[in-house]
Amino acid sequence: MLDLKFIRENPDVVRTSLEHRKMEASLDELLEADRKWRAVLGEVESLRSHQNTVSKEISQLKKAKVDASEQITEMRKVSQKIKTLNEQAQRYKSKVDEIVMTIPNLPHASTPIGESAEDNPEIKRWGEIPTFDFEPKPHWELAEAQDIVDFQRGAKIAGSNFVLFKGLGARLERALINFMLDLHTSKHGYTEVSPPFVANRQAMTGTGQLPKFEADMYRCDRDEENETNDLFLIPTAEVPVTNIFAGEILNGNDLPIYYTAYTPCFRREAGAYGRDTRGLQRIHQFDKVEMVKFTLPETSYDEHESLLKDAEDVLQALKLPYRIVQHCTGELSFAAAKCYDIELWAAVEEKFSLEISSCSNYEDFQSRRANIRFRRERGAKPEFVHTLNASGTALPRLVIVILENYQQADGSIRVPEVLKPYMGGIEQIG
Repeated sequence: MLDLKFIRENPDVVRTSLEHRKMEASLDELLEADRKWRAVLGEVESLRSHQNTVSKEISQLKKAKVDASEQITEMRKVSQKIKTLNEQAQRYKSKVDEIVMTIPNLPHASTPIGESAEDNPEIKRWGEIPTFDFEPKPHWELAEAQDIVDFQRGAKIAGSNFVLFKGLGARLERALINFMLDLHTSKHGYTEVSPPFVANRQAMTGTGQLPKFEADMYRCDRDEENETNDLFLIPTAEVPVTNIFAGEILNGNDLPIYYTAYTPCFRREAGAYGRDTRGLQRIHQFDKVEMVKFTLPETSYDEHESLLKDAEDVLQALKLPYRIVQHCTGELSFAAAKCYDIELWAAVEEKFSLEISSCSNYEDFQSRRANIRFRRERGAKPEFVHTLNASGTALPRLVIVILENYQQADGSIRVPEVLKPYMGGIEQIG
């Protein structure tokens, strides 16, 4: 979340940010509730000062055996008024806290102003676009022909937009996960963690998924016998991994901290059915390897660029063509200050259309919500860390591109060289 003091002192900056982001928030209502809250607190402080003065007077009158009933009666009224004002202040503060959670992060100065994906500037392209001397098939036809994904039985088990990987399809998923975890831990310096696949409301709020995106989340049924109620299936490992340090003060000498994690991810929103959502394009449960960084504020943008490179290394090792675009203000996610998207080449569609990784710098937006701070030295005032994350990378869109880019005329699929050790030496599927 944004610093309330900053919002109070820079309302026009926040208002402009909302306009550029094409988002709405009750900023005027927030400012008015904040003004009333502080006014009531000032009145309470004044009454308490008066209360202290009169209380001393009452004490002196009693010592002098002088009647103090008039002052005592007055103080009872003052006490009741303070109670009423405190309740009023709490209502105003609750309104402030509620609205401030709905205000998105401020875009970084380098984020271009724009309204939609068409305004996202292209930063880079890498790789050779595949060519075929036959008509390439879409991934769902390849997957069904090789019996490595069962779309019908996945839907039978859990409903539409759930799939069942089987045989070499399941092994390919596992190979990709293990390859990416090994790459990030051995080459990029990340520590692997295996977090819970559920998160409580506080954790989901800390990273910005709640309250804005609650309708897209899978909420678990409440268990009245369990002390841990109000749990959600995680939409990304970003949630549990970022919240590892929630409410803690870190040693600044330990920063930066790099974590990577594999988790399944669960999201209700899957888009309208059509060619761009058929098969594995948009499903409710998918696997992902995530990278999360906790950094010093002054180094977070250098760390952002290296985070992007770490995600690129995955695709370069797999020899998959991609491009990088930067989000404009209208495309920027709620919590991000700056974001790059990596888009893979879709061989059948013949365009860059498959977003495989969003690489985001949240600055101190998430750490304020989750209260993650650090001290530069003993006795120093705690500061908020900067948090960053990127998919390193997401499946099953990676599977889509491998199936389509590595397909052969007979419908078989070559296994990328770097994955062969993880596939037991298998060189092709089919």
